Amino acid sequence: MAKTPDDKLVLGIPKGSLQDSTLDLFAKAGFSISVSSRSYFPTIDDEQITAIMFRAQEMSRYVEDGVIDAGLTGYDWICENKSDVVEVAELVYAKQNLRPVRWVLAVPEESSARKVEDLDGGIVATELVGVTRQYFQSRGLNVKVEFSWGATEVKARLLDGIVDVTETGGSLRANKLRVLDTLITSTTRFIANKSAMQIDWKRQKIENIALLLKGAIEAREKVGLKMNVPRGSLDAIVKLLPAEKSPTVSALADPDWVAIEVIVPEKIERQLVPELRRAGATGIITYPLNKVIP
Repeated sequence: MAKTPDDKLVLGIPKGSLQDSTLDLFAKAGFSISVSSRSYFPTIDDEQITAIMFRAQEMSRYVEDGVIDAGLTGYDWICENKSDVVEVAELVYAKQNLRPVRWVLAVPEESSARKVEDLDGGIVATELVGVTRQYFQSRGLNVKVEFSWGATEVKARLLDGIVDVTETGGSLRANKLRVLDTLITSTTRFIANKSAMQIDWKRQKIENIALLLKGAIEAREKVGLKMNVPRGSLDAIVKLLPAEKSPTVSALADPDWVAIEVIVPEKIERQLVPELRRAGATGIITYPLNKVIP
């Protein structure tokens, strides 16, 4: 199907807890998205894309129905909605860190429940109702699952337990809750409508976006490193660098010196730079990265 000038890729941006981290990720990927507090239609600096904001909980339904062509949501909500969509890419980022989130079954620390079976006949509150019901049914347990509109941690002491999402576990500890089990581990997914993926230009556009978003995530915990090195010290300095990637070595005007450029994990930079300096490297420069495309 040929693209016409009026065709647009309709892209769903998650509104709510993932909103800021998603906008930051798109910025790192090279897209500028501006959001008005009173509008659900952000502006994006790409004439082929129209953006619209939905809550992550409902995103997969609208993608499946073709209301939007593609969008970002959690694997948990795809499962909850039982949505039939194309999962284009897994994007491991959340509202706080580059890590998955977990939906956990938790009870108060003072509860007598020590295992999941101890909740048989009880009541559990959660926002993830469908997945939670299936979890208990698969274990042959008769647990009433009630929908929670928020402040789920508070309800743990009013009912028998809760199923709630956690990224760091801090809120659970603050509310003195104890985890009995993990129901599902979820990461953000870039999903697309099946019919949209049959349109050549839309599929290519979606795949391009996925490539750039993955590159932005890959770059988040890495830095670029440049330095000048005496040729006599080259072997010793290369041995200090991470072994998984071969550095770029370039000749300088002075034949006795070379320039080295490499990408390294940010967490080893502060240890590595002094070692490189002691080994003879000079003019060491470190710089942040926007994207790393494998």
